[in-house]
Order: sequence, then C-alpha cells, then structure tokens
Amino acid sequence: MRTNNSKVKNTIISVYFILMVLAIVFATVFKVFTDLTRNPTLTFLLIAFGFALLFILVHFISKYFEYDSDGLKVVVINRGLLISEKYNYREYKLEFEKDQLYGFKFNNYIVYKTLTFYLKDHRDRKTSEVFNVTLVSRKKRRYIKQSLSKMIKMNKNKTD
Repeated sequence: MRTNNSKVKNTIISVYFILMVLAIVFATVFKVFTDLTRNPTLTFLLIAFGFALLFILVHFISKYFEYDSDGLKVVVINRGLLISEKYNYREYKLEFEKDQLYGFKFNNYIVYKTLTFYLKDHRDRKTSEVFNVTLVSRKKRRYIKQSLSKMIKMNKNKTD
C-alpha cells in the first residue's frame, strides 16, 4: 500500500499567508490593542510573541508523510513541507523489512499526532521510531493501521 499527504501543502501555504496578512493588519491597527496594557512596547511584544508562537506551531506540525509497504521493505518518510524540496533539512526516512515490525501505536495529542514503529533488528534488539502524522487524514491513517496490523499478524504466524 502506498499513501501520502501531498494535497495538504496548499493548505499549509494558505495558513502561512493568512498569518502574514494578520501580522501586517495587527501592525497597522496597533492602537486597537492599547486596551491590553498601557505600555505600547509590552503590547507589541505580546502580539509579536503570539504570532511567533503560532508560526512555530504551524512549522512544527506541518510535515509531509509518505508510507510505502509495497515490496519486501516498508519505507516511511517525514519531511518539511515548504523549503524541503530544495533543502532536505527536515527529512527523516525509515526503511525496514516487514518481518522486523513487532508493533506500532498511533498517539493522538491535542494538535499533534504521531505514529510509533516498534522494530526488532537481526540481533533481537528492540527500537522505536516516531513519525509525525498530524496532517494525514483519518481515512489514510486507518489504511496504514490495517496494513501494519496485517504485517504484525503475518509475523506472529511465522514465529509460531
């Protein structure tokens, strides 16, 4: 099975654009926020900190996810959405054989979702790898879950 969340890129670009426009609007209509505090410098710092926090949150959450379980190996890729086509500074790739998987878990936090793979290497050492699946749709996460469950079931049948 092969899936990714490439259609979400336009949405993230739109969110960045809206954040930038709102920052410009708030900068021009700065006097409206004088009711927050009497000190204009403190008001400006509060607004700037709020936008910086939103920008960092969107940047942290927005990741491209690709899952490919066709063939003998499973390939999972996480990379940033915006600049990563030219500079792969946020790319994380995992490639493993299907028989190495012994478990997985989807974690659902408030605004962040992860997929953890539990793997065994050839020496029976256990490791775990975590991937960001926040922007993967529920339907695609369900398909990934079915695919991984099938692999685990086959692995248990081989060992029995």
